[in-house]
Amino acid sequence: MASDGLNRLSACEIAHGIAAGKFTAEAVLRDCLARIAAREPLLKAWAAYDFDLALSQARICDRTTAKGPLHGVPLGVKDVIDTADLPTQMGSPIYDGHRPARDASCVARLRAAGAIILGKTVTCEFAGATPGATVHPHNATHTPGGSSSGSAAAVADAMVPAALGTQTRGSILRPASYCGIIGYKPSYALVPRDGLKLAAESFDTIGVLARSIDDADLIVAVLTGRDVMTRTLDSPPVIGLCREGMDHAQIETVQAIEDAARRLEAQGAKIRPFDFPGNFEELTAATKTINDVERARAMAWEWNTKPDLISERLRKTIAHGLAVTPSSYADALRLVETSRNALPIAFGAIGVVLAPCANGEAPSGLDYTGDPFFQGAWTALHAPAISLPTHRGPTGLPVGIQLVGRRHADEALLAAARWIFSRLGSG
Repeated sequence: MASDGLNRLSACEIAHGIAAGKFTAEAVLRDCLARIAAREPLLKAWAAYDFDLALSQARICDRTTAKGPLHGVPLGVKDVIDTADLPTQMGSPIYDGHRPARDASCVARLRAAGAIILGKTVTCEFAGATPGATVHPHNATHTPGGSSSGSAAAVADAMVPAALGTQTRGSILRPASYCGIIGYKPSYALVPRDGLKLAAESFDTIGVLARSIDDADLIVAVLTGRDVMTRTLDSPPVIGLCREGMDHAQIETVQAIEDAARRLEAQGAKIRPFDFPGNFEELTAATKTINDVERARAMAWEWNTKPDLISERLRKTIAHGLAVTPSSYADALRLVETSRNALPIAFGAIGVVLAPCANGEAPSGLDYTGDPFFQGAWTALHAPAISLPTHRGPTGLPVGIQLVGRRHADEALLAAARWIFSRLGSG
């Protein structure tokens, strides 16, 4: 196979091609680097990279006979996750040039599987709401979403096949929906968080942005030590249709959900109404309370020593978190826990829930990364969720749908997602 366009292959295709001797890790990496050189001045997806270091790692892969499941696959890592050979700056001048002493656990596992860490992708400040410089890969006047902005844009633009992201409320699924790729947020605590700068410890989850479900599955399998499960369903699933909060959605999201349900039912899926366990809007408000309190706690050192280097938006969040009383925080935790404990009962015989992923297309402008309303409640419930790029909005930008599974039933969610995506296709 000619080396031109190897950057557009999936992670699975790259790993298989290198193992079969069809092309080299260096050839793949050079195509990725060429794409970055051509597009990065506009896209601004990368916070740090070292092309020479990455090329030396690719050459080592090509001289090594022992090949792991990600051997020679270049990946991006969101810049709130520690890397020993690249700075971790967290989208903040406070950490300009900061060099951690070691890799985060997830990065170390990727390297042990043969992956090449090409670079660090731009994050909103401390994985919050203040955006970095990244623009939308399909329309530079629109946000790519956040806070995993650089990871989503780099993957959607074929700079790398996949990248790590994190989600506190909606920071994987929303940018995936906006940019037209797969965003997979595993069950809470499934992927080890050692070496991650926490934003809100009750919710923070490491996940994957990719261009295929199989890639997301492969990478999380490496991160968790489980076998890769590339299975799909043998029969049509029972799908719970959740219309909760639909009055917050723009017409393109409403149409995406209704169209998906209609087409899947025509393919044999059983569509059932899904009753969300609790009040969706109250849970969303409780989630914000917990988020603000825990962000204030996680930012205690920065707040005490360098408040002038924290953005105004984040300062307001921290100030609100500090003002929340312990009893109000406990009430929010209890409300979330009540809904979380009721989730298995709500599922009943349902295999997977179909729900809105984002309000609509990526908003225009670069100072706002979008509303986490449709992602945050599910994140608080610790359920696994995946965004599929199945539809388009009125200006032609992507609109994703969200599938939610039972907690710790990630493999069942991925199997259902494969079945559903094969019927709906990319939008």
